[in-house]
Amino acid sequence: MTIGFILLIAAGLLLLFGAGQRVLDKLRLTDRQAILFIVLIIAGGFVPDIWLSNNFAFNIGGALIPLGLCVYLWVKADTFIERARSVLAALLTGVAVFALGRLLPSEPEAMTIDPMYAYGIAAGVIAYVFGRSRRGAFIAGTLGVMLANLATWGYANSMGANQRLVLGGAGGFDVIVIAGLLAVLLSELIGEVIERAKRGRQKPTREFVNGDFVRKEQR
Repeated sequence: MTIGFILLIAAGLLLLFGAGQRVLDKLRLTDRQAILFIVLIIAGGFVPDIWLSNNFAFNIGGALIPLGLCVYLWVKADTFIERARSVLAALLTGVAVFALGRLLPSEPEAMTIDPMYAYGIAAGVIAYVFGRSRRGAFIAGTLGVMLANLATWGYANSMGANQRLVLGGAGGFDVIVIAGLLAVLLSELIGEVIERAKRGRQKPTREFVNGDFVRKEQR
């Protein structure tokens, strides 16, 4: 069982026990919807890849379902600005991960961490920086990895290599899951810290006087 499946199962168990409700509220998802998407992604990962040509295919659980979730979250975004920012963040994340793939050693043995994990972690961090909101971060992390994979595949074939790509398959599944979950987690943790810091700097507007709360006069 790969790290992607393990992370999804862990996330599903946390949701079953009532954890993560704040994150789901920000994503405009109910716990049942989130668990349904997780189940569909896991189940879809075991479905045979769908080949569209001799060298390109996609995995239902690793590509189609996450893409559908991104579209759902994009539609649920509060404003046009958030929608536009999430698309731009996905493009920037894709470019950054593609560039990272050109810079990292081509031999996995030359790295202290599995390249797939490195790409997923990098994509998650970059997606958080560009995506800002929980929805934007998830969309940027998930779509950014897909765009980077497509760009790498297209670049290799343009150089004369007959490279095959299964979008969301094999190691790509883990990268997409890591990027999406990490982007949301960073957005939630850092967002919570920032919100608490802002609340801490604000002066109370009400005070307890003679057994009741009254509006506090600003001085």
